[in-house]
Amino acid sequence: MTATYDCIATTNPSGVQSITFSSIPGTYTDLIIAGVGFASTETYYEIQFNSDTGNNYSFTSILGTGSVAASGGTKNTYAIGVTRIETQSAFLCHIMNYANTTTYKTALARNSNGGQIVYQAVGLWRNTNAITSVTLKSQIVNFNSGSTFSLYGIKAE
Repeated sequence: MTATYDCIATTNPSGVQSITFSSIPGTYTDLIIAGVGFASTETYYEIQFNSDTGNNYSFTSILGTGSVAASGGTKNTYAIGVTRIETQSAFLCHIMNYANTTTYKTALARNSNGGQIVYQAVGLWRNTNAITSVTLKSQIVNFNSGSTFSLYGIKAE
């Protein structure tokens, strides 16, 4: 069995604080969000599924700077924290079994911003609905020009 990545959508946000990938077909096994974000100051990126802003999310994160390491966890919150950036950061978020309607949804995220910070997180959405939309938002400031994000579907063949 080989996996195939299909690009579902790509966006280049600038001057907005959030983007939404919507009308996601249920024909893949997993989803991947890959991107590079630019911001004017330090911020965190978060994801929400199906416009759910309730306290149905939990996540645990670790980060390292080369001289400092930190970890933390948040439960019963409104989103999954998927990345921390200073002014630019590349990141990847893997959303598993997104179309399954019998299990909660899990996301694994990791990023690096050019050697200053490495951040990883694992998150849980406590809902069994299939994911049909994903919102990615900056917690503090807008996405700057040059930001680009793509949503991929992983198809097992």
